[in-house]
Amino acid sequence: MAHIELYDTTLRDGAQTEGISYSVQDKLRITEKLDALGVPYVEGGWPGSNPKDGEFFRRARRLRLQHATLAAFGSTRRAGVAAGRDTNLKALLDAQTRVVTIFGKSWDLHVRDVLGASLDENLKMIEESVAVLKKRGRRVFYDAEHFFDGYRANRAYALKTIQAAQEAGAEVVILCDTNGGSLPQDVASVVAEVRRLLRVPLGIHAHNDCGLGVANSLAAVQAGCRQVQGTINGYGERCGNADLTSIIPVLALKMGLDCLPSRQLKELTEVSRYVAEVSNMVQRPGQPFVGATAFAHKGGVHVNAVMKNPKTYEHLEPALVGNQRKILVSELSGRTSLVLKAKDLHLGLAKDAPQAKKLLKLLQQLEHRGYHFEAAEGSLELLLQRHLKHLKPFFKLEGFRIIIEKRGAKLTSEATIKVKVDGIKEHAASEGDGPVNALDNAIRKALRQFYPTLSRMHLTDFKVRVLDEKAGTAAKVRVLIQSQDEHDSWGTVGVSENIIEASWQALVDSIEYKLLKDQAKRA
Repeated sequence: MAHIELYDTTLRDGAQTEGISYSVQDKLRITEKLDALGVPYVEGGWPGSNPKDGEFFRRARRLRLQHATLAAFGSTRRAGVAAGRDTNLKALLDAQTRVVTIFGKSWDLHVRDVLGASLDENLKMIEESVAVLKKRGRRVFYDAEHFFDGYRANRAYALKTIQAAQEAGAEVVILCDTNGGSLPQDVASVVAEVRRLLRVPLGIHAHNDCGLGVANSLAAVQAGCRQVQGTINGYGERCGNADLTSIIPVLALKMGLDCLPSRQLKELTEVSRYVAEVSNMVQRPGQPFVGATAFAHKGGVHVNAVMKNPKTYEHLEPALVGNQRKILVSELSGRTSLVLKAKDLHLGLAKDAPQAKKLLKLLQQLEHRGYHFEAAEGSLELLLQRHLKHLKPFFKLEGFRIIIEKRGAKLTSEATIKVKVDGIKEHAASEGDGPVNALDNAIRKALRQFYPTLSRMHLTDFKVRVLDEKAGTAAKVRVLIQSQDEHDSWGTVGVSENIIEASWQALVDSIEYKLLKDQAKRA
């Protein structure tokens, strides 16, 4: 079985995503998670570009990594500066990593218009930079930036740049589709030609600007690349990088290539969600393999078929990548969907039981009133638990008050709440960016001493929909809340003519679902 090396650049290329800003501690935590997954190379950052990455490499030396080798990233020397005196190369050496990845220009357009150097000078920059790092005992991977664009513009020169890297001692030459504009068939043909010309192993670094980052990476592997670079969840500048959470299972389960041990492959979904959490990003539900709805079934025909044989509508077993099957229940569902959902939750419910008929009728009534359980799996599970297991509430509301005050241009919200837990009353007040945020802060403040794990969850999304626009300000509203902790994400729903009441319903469900999950883990 052919072996494919995985090279993760979440901490460098992924950090260039709009909205992502990793702290040093964030980067250390993600590194440990990638190491546990079995990723062999983790690119920690660019130490010559900012103090944070320099600090990361200093602190990362204390990590006890079992599988991953850290790589420092940087550029070739500057034009007109000797390699031995270049500050960027010095920073790469100071990072003290065994592997150093440097990028250089393959496209003559960039050499002229960006570097302002001659084509010959650029070749010297590549050769001398690789040579200096090799002389200091580093393993050097060479990223041929914009290689496919450069190849199309000036084939002969693009090939000269990677030959220069090879002759200087680069262990792997990575062909980069930096602008993400190449097509799979073109990537495959170029990789096949380069493979005939170079002695060293080839890698692929694809961006996703045409939505082809994964496809281009796989085409490159089929044409002979033995290293694949990418990021968890496809994070990266503009449209992102090739998504390793799609590439890894395709390599392992579809193409039969060795890239991760099977026992670690089962951790993929959890790693995807963990990185999303640390990145403060909402995971896309429909993300292949690891998304919350990647194995979700809604249509009655689909559900019925999956109950008989999951292969009918699943291309692989969800557990192979650490995910799980999801049966979506809505007013369109029959009792089959409801029973299967109850089974997934380990709740006893027979299809012909009177309770099944009652629950289906209740579900349909609630959805008719505006509830939407397809997008609120947390509320649905609580509904089933309450009716089938007689779930006891984790707390009781005594009352709350919200004050909204406008002073000049500033609008402030403050919530005061009283709750009771096991007969103990608790009173708390908190401010927030709005009334719902203030209420969320207050309820969690009040419950903190009873349920400390609530500090590890937070709201990631809040949606309000007016259900009857003709009713104007008196219209019924539906509030959908998405919550997340370090392991999972879940949705809850509330419906009322009062937006605060609807929000409260969704908030209570979001908290009770978290507490229910924690209770199940302890059992």
